[in-house]
Amino acid sequence: MINILHVIASPRNEKSISTSIASTYIDGCRKKYPGCTIKTIDVWKDALPEFDEHALNAKYAGLQAIALTAQQVEAWNIIRKIAADFHQADLILFSVPMWNFGIPYKLKQLIDLISHKDILFTFDENGFNGKLMNKKAVLIAARGVNFATGTATPEAEYDFQNSYMLMWLKFIGISDVTIIKAEQTLFGKEAEIEAVKKAFEVAETAVAALNKGMHIELLPYGIK
Repeated sequence: MINILHVIASPRNEKSISTSIASTYIDGCRKKYPGCTIKTIDVWKDALPEFDEHALNAKYAGLQAIALTAQQVEAWNIIRKIAADFHQADLILFSVPMWNFGIPYKLKQLIDLISHKDILFTFDENGFNGKLMNKKAVLIAARGVNFATGTATPEAEYDFQNSYMLMWLKFIGISDVTIIKAEQTLFGKEAEIEAVKKAFEVAETAVAALNKGMHIELLPYGIK
């Protein structure tokens, strides 16, 4: 049995390219692994707590080995509960649109909530160690223009979506990452239909790669 955690970062629901591709991928996993479980975190619909004064003070109290107050314990327990979904998953699926060359602020809020010592990583005199080793991740990245082959917005300079997500995943211990890019999604209904249509093929290939433990990078459309 495989446990999948799907993190939805788009607020567009069924109109979202990244969410649509993720649904296709999940359908493929259900067919290939009939006993798989799917847990979803929707950063727009789920009530994510603020990383407020009590949470921040709880973080520093823990780093300084100081006893936490009741409010700090409550704030930290909520954070641990959210992070537990990541620990329990075998595969973490992210469906992420690009916003202003990066990721949506609500996804960043989720990452800020759970990225703490003894929750997703540890550190000692030898450096940092991620706690989510031996897990896989699939990153579905939708982008409005063509960053893969475009000249006006070259990927190396403008892409802080994939680069940030890959850095963060590596930091928390996940190095086995499959990337599925959906380029130039701003070209109207026809382009969106084409993207969803090709997502079926992408999902099947990605699921097959998961089974073989391979790393792939797929460009559903916008290839030249």
